[in-house]
Amino acid sequence: MNRTRLTSALLTLAVFLLAACGKAPLHHQESFVFGTRVEILVAGLEEARARPAASAVLSEFDRLHRTYHAWQPSELSDLNNALAEGKSHVVSEEMAALLVDAQRRSAQGDGLFDPGIGRLIQAWGFQSSDFKAVLPEPGVVAEWLRNRAGIADLQIEGLRVSSRSRNVAIDLGGYLKGYALDRAAALLREHGATNALINIGGNVMALGSKNGEAWSVGIQHPRQPGPLAILKLMDGEAIGTSGDYQRYFEVDGKRYCHLLDPRTGEPVTHTQALTVLISPRTSAGTLSDMASKPLFIAGESWPEMARKLDVDQILRIDAQGNIEVSPRLNKRLQFTSKPENLREIALPEAK
Repeated sequence: MNRTRLTSALLTLAVFLLAACGKAPLHHQESFVFGTRVEILVAGLEEARARPAASAVLSEFDRLHRTYHAWQPSELSDLNNALAEGKSHVVSEEMAALLVDAQRRSAQGDGLFDPGIGRLIQAWGFQSSDFKAVLPEPGVVAEWLRNRAGIADLQIEGLRVSSRSRNVAIDLGGYLKGYALDRAAALLREHGATNALINIGGNVMALGSKNGEAWSVGIQHPRQPGPLAILKLMDGEAIGTSGDYQRYFEVDGKRYCHLLDPRTGEPVTHTQALTVLISPRTSAGTLSDMASKPLFIAGESWPEMARKLDVDQILRIDAQGNIEVSPRLNKRLQFTSKPENLREIALPEAK
């Protein structure tokens, strides 16, 4: 039996939006961008100031989506077409900076996060929002592995981008929502909105507070309805989750999720979900989106990967439903019911 499922990543982090009576206003705007629902909440500003701030963010999201869509006509698809033809291509300053940063972050994560494996994503059908429950043609993945290429093959000289391999295809789907969080935070602050919550399908960043109270989010249980735990976010923190329950299909009772291991060319099966909380820092949003991928793919070796990525607040649920959590995050989580299968995992010291 074949079955496909596309669950909005918004379910990864259910944001609790109940405002207390008598508090300052809470402005809310939403849209559908990046293939998911996005929400902007602004606290403590009158409507006349909150609305244009949130609208500016949604406009920026739309620009990013149109500019960096890998599979529809865009500036990024123009680059991919040129690389496939063995040609170099001149890109914008923003795109060049994003590619340099993504290349650096991929190397930091041992290539487990690789925005250059678009051909593998396409082989599994996950480039489309209406993917089907169909396995790749026999030999396609093996052929990709024989000619494996990724973002490390890009050569970026100023604004001119080329590749050592024609098999490189850039897909920023595991990076762009995090970058969008950082852009949103900057835009909101420019508009005087210093208390806000930005939610891009479960990738969340908090600014300030919700009328004096911490913003609260719920971490979705990957196999049960409702949140596994509640987490209060501090100013400047960002949170991201990767899970096998958002984009997946089933064939003969086996689940194939969109999170692919570049080492095997196959979907990951050892992890159901992984959440990472990033402390306030430059590009916290970008890191929250990117870091969850190599940590998810790393499986049992996630503590060592966490050290490489310089993150220390992680929650992982393995294929059997066992919960592993780093000590620092465990102190902050409020579980909706006490898990019997929870284990605190100490992280290795930085070398």
